[in-house]
Amino acid sequence: MPARFHPDRLQAALAEIEHLLTETDAITDARRAAIEAVPAARRASAANLAHYLALRSHDLRPLQRELRALALSSLGRLEGNVVDTLLGVRLALLGLLGRLPSADTSASAPISGDEADRLLATHAAELLGPRPAARDTRIMVTLPATVDHGTLCQMLQAGMDVARVNLAHDAAATWDQLASDLRRAERDTGRACRLLVDLPGPKLRTGAIEPGPEVVRVRPERDVVGAVVRRATVRFHDPGAGGEPAVAGVPTIPLATPLLHAATAGDELIVEDTRGRRRTFVVEHVHGGTCLATADRTAYLGSACRASLRRGITVLGTTHLGRLPALPGQIELRVGDVLVVTRDQVPGAAGRPTADGRGTPPRVPCTLPEVFDDVRVDQRILFDDGRITGIVTAHDGTALRVRITGTPPGGGRLRAEKGINLPDTELTAPAFGAADLPRIDWACRHADLIGMSFVQRPADVLRLHDELSSRGRPDLGILLKIETQVAFRRLPELLFAGLQSPPLGVMVARGDLAAEVGYARLAEVQEEILWLCEAAHVPVVWATQVLDSMARSGVPSRAEVTDAAMGVRSECVMLNKGPHVVATVEFLADLLARMQQHHTKKRSLLRRLRIAGDAVHRDT
Repeated sequence: MPARFHPDRLQAALAEIEHLLTETDAITDARRAAIEAVPAARRASAANLAHYLALRSHDLRPLQRELRALALSSLGRLEGNVVDTLLGVRLALLGLLGRLPSADTSASAPISGDEADRLLATHAAELLGPRPAARDTRIMVTLPATVDHGTLCQMLQAGMDVARVNLAHDAAATWDQLASDLRRAERDTGRACRLLVDLPGPKLRTGAIEPGPEVVRVRPERDVVGAVVRRATVRFHDPGAGGEPAVAGVPTIPLATPLLHAATAGDELIVEDTRGRRRTFVVEHVHGGTCLATADRTAYLGSACRASLRRGITVLGTTHLGRLPALPGQIELRVGDVLVVTRDQVPGAAGRPTADGRGTPPRVPCTLPEVFDDVRVDQRILFDDGRITGIVTAHDGTALRVRITGTPPGGGRLRAEKGINLPDTELTAPAFGAADLPRIDWACRHADLIGMSFVQRPADVLRLHDELSSRGRPDLGILLKIETQVAFRRLPELLFAGLQSPPLGVMVARGDLAAEVGYARLAEVQEEILWLCEAAHVPVVWATQVLDSMARSGVPSRAEVTDAAMGVRSECVMLNKGPHVVATVEFLADLLARMQQHHTKKRSLLRRLRIAGDAVHRDT
């Protein structure tokens, strides 16, 4: 026998396997209450999750290398059937030692590999609908507020399996129409489609900011050497004038007093723009008190800019530009700046000079006042998907003083309605409140599953299930959106709670999650979510910006094709809305079908997972 099969070496590996089996027994006892709270049909999945946590609280890489050297399973695919795999390796080691037991101990394994695959497939079908014909991974698409019947049918025929409606936007009448249209499209195409609705959860965003200047920039189109190839076009109109309707893509500029009634084609409208530069607009067409005029130079047209109408050298009249819509307010920030985040909802503003020369820092309100009870000094605060980062340096209960630590090159611009992330803060705000109860009512009448945003603690999940049960819909699937660092750290407990109320799924909400854990850690974090969910036989939705540029422009980037291909490891991939979404669904369906021939889940090196170690230590 080769030296690598020396009895001492085999015995050492066997001892490690025996120790791991002992630990799986111990954690079953420690987690007994959580396991027994799960319905009988899912109890084996809860036990397997506990076993996996026990296993991943160790660094198994040395053992993996040893088992691979012995030509045995290296434990790289045991998520769904932990004890069965360990018993199989134990049996193989005993055989190599010539000590085969009289009975096949693997027969006592709670879940076999085949059974694990079957359970996950069954649970995915219960939550997300039947498996598509050519692929295991479903496709979810976020619906816009309005979508015509033909497009819905095309989306279904292209491969959409789940439609998503975000209840943070629009009203019940819009949701009613979307649900009705989807069901009609199902009947017309013969393709079934599940309906997911997202609860918005607490709205943690920047509040209103004082509006910017009332100005419109117009500019001609130039070629690569700067020559004008298309003049800038503007629609000017007198106050109260009817004239021709607005033209798509052409800005409309009102005049303060009537002037255009005397204009004809070929006249010139001379405007002194916000920079004091004279810009000449040639009148091309006049209708009533409205005209279309073109210019070959860039102009910044602001409220009250002077304007005169000229024919040749004769000035026919003068006026000013009327009121223009203000640009959205924004706050310019650079590394080292101070930003004040306020509890009150007074609109934010840029910093202002003061008589003492010190100035006041810029400020912005936060839409969720409750966070001021939870945030602490020295904790991080992130804005706009992490594009702007800061540290809380002072907190008086009504305002946070934040030192900016990161912006895009050249500085960042913070606007209203941008997300705020607090990765170091444990927020006490519930995942849903009184304002969400009518949305839950609507979901119980129309939806197949409900997405839970901002989930952070097991009590959130149990409370949602109670709300569904009280409305007679305990069967409504729940999709836990893992979008914060706290939710990720508590994923084992969230899964144990969610298994009490199947059907259950998890969405990897990679946008907010990346901001919270950092882009450098996102890849490993999403891996860990996939592993833990597979251990619990819980289906996963791979979400956020999948083939996003293709949905918007019709052409995918190489990087996002690779990213989308990795979605084959999940049970569902989510696409966002866009003008080219039908083609994107077709492309993704083909990509997933092809990748399925090469890839099923993964093979991994099993280092110690901190998340597993923390969970196990809480049990001991």
